[in-house]
Amino acid sequence: MTRSLGLDAPLYDYLLSVSPPEHPLLAELRQRTASLSGAGMQIGRDQGALFQILVKLTGARRCLEVGVFTGYSSLAVGLALPPDGQITACDINPKTTAIAQRFWKKASLADRIDLRIGPAGDTLDALIAGGAAGSYDFAFVDADKTGYAGYHEQVLTLLRPGGLVAYDNVLWGGSVIDDTDQSDDTVALRAFNAMLAADDRVQIAMLPIGDGVTLAVRR
Repeated sequence: MTRSLGLDAPLYDYLLSVSPPEHPLLAELRQRTASLSGAGMQIGRDQGALFQILVKLTGARRCLEVGVFTGYSSLAVGLALPPDGQITACDINPKTTAIAQRFWKKASLADRIDLRIGPAGDTLDALIAGGAAGSYDFAFVDADKTGYAGYHEQVLTLLRPGGLVAYDNVLWGGSVIDDTDQSDDTVALRAFNAMLAADDRVQIAMLPIGDGVTLAVRR
């Protein structure tokens, strides 16, 4: 979803018109992605701007991404990081991430983004086993929705106390309140949202931006 749920096109256009200009490489990547199947998986320009603000506010240097697609979110975060900032990016699709890698290179970020191709759960387990627990400052999860609950446990292990994780698509186009929708993804997101609200290890805020983003700070 490229426009925040509940905002009509004219109001969203106004929002963008009074926002700072999109970085030229982000704009170019958005245009490149628009022609692809599944282009709606790309986060919105306003989400990218939010993540950049969050990275700067938290002073993040080590970031984690679960679900890369064509790399808009990792590019946005990478552009906001300090010179010593690093991103570990997890995805299973070498074709779409090849686009991401081209744009990371254009932005001189290629040597600062470590792309791990393979099931994200396996990658996160390997990071934990390798001693990375408690070492990440910021994480963004935008991958298979049925995997969110498992990713949450792994990401919490990898985040430092006070670290921040953002979960995308938590409103799922409004389907989370449609009892007739019993698809696997919708059921998983309902359960995940309820679990997160009851998890006293984090402090959360669910924002109606994009398709819904929940921010969770590790206590």
